[in-house]
Amino acid sequence: MTDRDVRSFAVIPAAGVGSRLGAALPKQYLALAGRPMLRWSVDALLAAPWIERLVVVVAPGDAQAAALLAGLSRVEVLAAGGTTRRDSVLAGLRELERGGAAASDWVLVHDAARPGLGPALLERLRAELRDSAVGGLLAVPVSDTVKRAAAEGCAVAATVERERLWLAQTPQMFRLGLLARALDACPGATDEAAAVESAGCAPRLVEGARANFKVTTAEDLELMRQWLERR
Repeated sequence: MTDRDVRSFAVIPAAGVGSRLGAALPKQYLALAGRPMLRWSVDALLAAPWIERLVVVVAPGDAQAAALLAGLSRVEVLAAGGTTRRDSVLAGLRELERGGAAASDWVLVHDAARPGLGPALLERLRAELRDSAVGGLLAVPVSDTVKRAAAEGCAVAATVERERLWLAQTPQMFRLGLLARALDACPGATDEAAAVESAGCAPRLVEGARANFKVTTAEDLELMRQWLERR
């Protein structure tokens, strides 16, 4: 199979409620610079014409995403999300397989709460992983000094050497068959790369950007709003 035969797909797990943000709505539906956060993340992936199909996985009974994304080509909303990110991603992968995606095809998994993804990052990820048999992820090197807290209280237990430490971002891009097998075998995985690592593979780190941060807190939400308005 040539590189020309390999296709690219994407999954956005969006079944969470964003409880740490403390908002009235699940955070993926909060407005940012005139658009819901989920729409920013979807549009970022649709800006890449080489992504053939995007599956947005939401919680059963959630009708908001279908209304929000109605009419967008290449987008399907799947109301079959699970209780964990891993479960929702697996549901999206199974849907892609049912639609004819092959084990050797690429799948990009992107957080609904990372609306700052830019097209240059997507192209960099694709270019650097083009010849990989495994895949990899966007990430940024740790620049601050890192402290490990004691088991109780807020005392410092140790300073952690930051050399070779990276902060994982998304999209994370892997061969579909490999990722599905790895997630099946690793129910405790907190991201796709962790599952692939547990399968004995070494994902490649591709340098991302600070603006591609995940919105988790109210402060994050305000910072992202300001950044998107400036952009």
